Parts: sequence; C-alpha cells; structure tokens
Amino acid sequence: MTERDAIVAIVDDDPAIREGVSGLLRSAGWRVETFGSAEEFLGRPNVDTPSCLLLDLQLPELSGLDLQKWLTEAKLDIPIVFITGHGNIPASVQAIKAGAVEFLTKPFDEQQLFHAISEAVEVDRGAREHRAELRQLRVRYDSLTPREQEVMREVVSGLLNKQVASELDISEFTVKVHRGQVMRKMHADSLADLVRMAEKLGIRSSKNS
Repeated sequence: MTERDAIVAIVDDDPAIREGVSGLLRSAGWRVETFGSAEEFLGRPNVDTPSCLLLDLQLPELSGLDLQKWLTEAKLDIPIVFITGHGNIPASVQAIKAGAVEFLTKPFDEQQLFHAISEAVEVDRGAREHRAELRQLRVRYDSLTPREQEVMREVVSGLLNKQVASELDISEFTVKVHRGQVMRKMHADSLADLVRMAEKLGIRSSKNS
C-alpha cells in the first residue's frame, strides 16, 4: 500500500475550505473524505485503512479540540493535523500536547500541508502495524499450554533451565522440551527474540508479576 492509498478526512465548516483543500489533495493523488462538522465525522463508518484527520479548530457545537478529546477517550486512534484561521498559541499547545501531529495556520503552504499529512499517515500506518503485530503475538502466546506459558515467563526473566526446573518443580529435561515448544510456537529465532516478544506482550515472571 502506498502513501496515497491512505484516506485524508477533512472536517471544516467552511465549504470553500473543504472544496479547495480536497481538490488540492485529490490533484496530488490523495483519497479524500469531507465533513462539515465534528458530528458528521463521528457518523462516518470505521475504515480499516491508514488515515489522518485534517481538522479545523473552530467548529460549531463540538470544536476541534473537543473532537480530539472525544476520539482519545473513545480510543479511536487517528492522527490529527489541526488547521485554523487564528494564530491561537494556547490552543496549538493544547492540541500538540494531546497528540496532534501538526498545527497549521491558514493560509498554509501547500508543501507544508503535504508534509504534515504524510507524517500523520505514517504515524497511523506504524500504529496499525504495531497493533497487528501485538494481535499476532497474542494469538501465538495463547496457543501455548499453561505449563509452556510458565516456562516462557521464567526463561525470559533470565533463569537458566535448571533454575526454571527448580522454580516449577519439574525436571530440567522437561524444561528443555517445553522451551523448545515455546520457541517454535512463538516463532522465536533466539532467546533475545523471545524476550522482545515478551516485553511487547507485557509478560513477566511469576516473581515479578
């Protein structure tokens, strides 16, 4: 999937701005959706595509900052590029602190806009890849037997096989068998690889939990 396969959602109550910016972005190859209010955007069906939100700060009823807060609380992660006709420094600081990728003041430079959107899309693409990786790791971990999960927790905590055997009151040979199964099922090429997977999953040994 290329950058231009992503969707840019524009939320602005000014029809001229929506038409002008959407035309500019479409001419550059972007896929664009436009909305006249935050409420209209919230009625949009969820899409499983890298996206970003080009959001006007000043909107009727639900403002841009209010929409940003709502999306954050609802855990609907979509990177935001704010646009405004007012050089509102406190608002821009608030928006950036809340996770906005960029804050542009109208009239903004075309290349500056393209750069901000590209950055936002890459943020979303990276987040989606991370979530997909975590889902896959969780599926692998859940495929382990309870004993294999115990062995994995102890192994990634740094214990040697004989120490794991003592900790779990099983033979060292049994630990080796379970450890081999863990490595195979988790698709881990090395202990370091397994440790990284455990860190991403938030898995700790029984001693540290």
